[in-house]
Amino acid sequence: MPTSAPPRNRFERRRAETRQALVRAARQILAETGDTSASIQAIAERADVGFGSFYNHFESKTELFDAAVRDALEELGRTFDEHLDGVDDPAELVAAGFRLSARLAEARPELMQVLRHRGLGHIHSDSGLGSRALRDLQAGIASGRFTVTDPAVAVTALGGSLLALVELRFAEPGRDGDEAASNLAEMLLRMLGVPPEDARDVARRPLPDLA
Repeated sequence: MPTSAPPRNRFERRRAETRQALVRAARQILAETGDTSASIQAIAERADVGFGSFYNHFESKTELFDAAVRDALEELGRTFDEHLDGVDDPAELVAAGFRLSARLAEARPELMQVLRHRGLGHIHSDSGLGSRALRDLQAGIASGRFTVTDPAVAVTALGGSLLALVELRFAEPGRDGDEAASNLAEMLLRMLGVPPEDARDVARRPLPDLA
């Protein structure tokens, strides 16, 4: 997706930094509790910006928290892009996304807690994970890799399953996250039309190191 042009002068840089500080504070709050009842004053204090700065960037807390979720999901999407660069098989992209998510619950807990608490309303977003999942599904359908006929419904199934997997990782931290993610990926690939033996192989291919 297109990215915004970098700030051109000191004023624009400071404005961008203030906005990002507010978004970062909102992400921290969402990761900790999922609760959006924090006051604007509390958010501004956490961001270390003036109270009046809030309304220079957002009309409401709802707008801020929505921006925070989208920021987290886009970061997660970029992480997938970075680590799965060069993978052409749509089935492997789907499976690896689930498996990397399970590992990120431990490697980047704040990011994944935001997804856990607030991701449901963004499954069909035109940015972040939703757009990437739709792209991979459409590629798989076009190539014959997947046999499903409705990509939007398939995105719904994948998105809901991903959120459930993230919930499981935090609810049962002692569980083998890699094995759970691979088992779920295998089941979902079979749902998409990948033959059972192929699905099992794809769901267990080596993953890139998150470090």
